[in-house]
Amino acid sequence: MRTSRLTSTAVAVAAISVLATACTGQSEAGASDDPDAKTTINFWHGWSAPAEVKAVQDNIDRFEKAHPNITVKVSGNINDDKLNQALRAGGSDGPDVVSSFTTANVGKFCSSGAFTDLKPFIEKSKLDLEKTFPKVLLEYTQFEGKRCALPLLTDAYGLYYNKDAFKKAGITAPPKTMSELADVAKKLTVEKGDSYQQLGFMPNFHGYETVVSHYMPSWEHAYFDENGKSNIAKDPAFAKMFTYQKKLVDSLGGYTKLEKYRGTFGDEWGAKHPFHTGQVAMQLDGEWRLGMAEDAGADFEIGVAPMPVADDEADSYGKGYLSGTIVGIAPASKKQNAAWELVKFMTSDTEAVVNFSNGIRNVPSTLEALKSPDLKFDPRFKTFLDIAQHPESSTSDGAVNGATYQLTLQDFGYQYEKGAVKDLQAGLEKTARQIDTDIAKAK
Repeated sequence: MRTSRLTSTAVAVAAISVLATACTGQSEAGASDDPDAKTTINFWHGWSAPAEVKAVQDNIDRFEKAHPNITVKVSGNINDDKLNQALRAGGSDGPDVVSSFTTANVGKFCSSGAFTDLKPFIEKSKLDLEKTFPKVLLEYTQFEGKRCALPLLTDAYGLYYNKDAFKKAGITAPPKTMSELADVAKKLTVEKGDSYQQLGFMPNFHGYETVVSHYMPSWEHAYFDENGKSNIAKDPAFAKMFTYQKKLVDSLGGYTKLEKYRGTFGDEWGAKHPFHTGQVAMQLDGEWRLGMAEDAGADFEIGVAPMPVADDEADSYGKGYLSGTIVGIAPASKKQNAAWELVKFMTSDTEAVVNFSNGIRNVPSTLEALKSPDLKFDPRFKTFLDIAQHPESSTSDGAVNGATYQLTLQDFGYQYEKGAVKDLQAGLEKTARQIDTDIAKAK
């Protein structure tokens, strides 16, 4: 399970902006501690659910068995705010190995020195990154050539659908293009007075995972141009996405009606999620939703498919949005060689990655683990394994100020979908200028 979607990163962005002023010093050629000496290191992570915490500890147990000289003290439920405070303070009680769900902040982590440069450790270990990890994962764990993190399991986003509702509406297959999505969403929508008995699809940007960054991979796009300037007003993909989303909002009853209905939804991470309860018949979400829906006792057959793509990009169907957990080394750690042994084990040891994937129910993050016969998963989960390996799957671009540009674009989306912004192109141009200004200030 992940809580790192864009709408949850505002606190993390603020935390990391403070962090940047506090972290100085990097390991120029690796640390000087003896990785074979008896030692204890601290590992901080963000997982909190009992099953997830157990999976983490099981992984640590396997590491300690393989490295009997290294004891790992584990601290869970650590968000980026807590991580920020610890990295600022330093000291022996702070973390040695750090993880975060906020892949959008890797640009900030790497450029500010918040996470240690891993290049010396990777070179010393002769770890071939291109043969170990999928291309997109390597992209979101570095920034401008500086690698300060490695991927630790992957999140892949697709389309969940209620097969019982499909059958009742006479729909035989999940939509593959965005126009098909709009048609199917309309057919599945059952109105009830000024509300709904069932909504085909919640398109609003506040609709949990239906945020700008998760929509955009359905269109081939580029957030920034070759000069590092915001490309959102120049690349027609962004105008197409916003135009499509607004039209879908209007066709399903309008912003006000949809927002009122959204107010009846249960918590995204609880049993009363609207997909679990049948309030929405289709849901854009990550791989974790399948297990959560099953655990919640959803009383319908669940279908899983890739997210539909733009009509003129139908041949790219199967792609999707990718993100995941990242892991690195704290710059203040005095045990960086021992810390690297844990990072290397968790991220590149095939057995470790497979076992952790089985325990957490996330997508494996190495090429070998993705193909491992030891993976245990519901057959429907293969959809997410395929999305993770699709050559046109993508993630959000990195930036020196982390997720700030995404939040700025998302805020524009809120205004546009409710009709507060009438001129889309002018709005995109204004938003692009704000993004460029923010990045310039961050530099």
